[in-house]
Amino acid sequence: MDGIKYAVFTDKSIRLLGKNQYTSNVESGSTRTEIKHWVELFFGVKVIAMNSHRLLGKGRRMGPIMGHTMHYRRMIITLQPGYSIPPLRKKRT
Repeated sequence: MDGIKYAVFTDKSIRLLGKNQYTSNVESGSTRTEIKHWVELFFGVKVIAMNSHRLLGKGRRMGPIMGHTMHYRRMIITLQPGYSIPPLRKKRT
């Protein structure tokens, strides 16, 4: 489960739970097939579809040097009816 970082709890992701869709942030280098395999193996569920998008890191300035935070990928995983995933831990800020 190294590829999946944490679950995302936003207004949209909570709304998607009613459609049996789960949202989580994953490592940016992970592929869709790896994530699907990890979810099915670890949680014992069947994945119907997966949607992903890459989110760019935010700009950060440290004195005269401009940097940015790491890029990451967000996956929306749709499960077959009758399957569910227990809630994952929230990321602490």
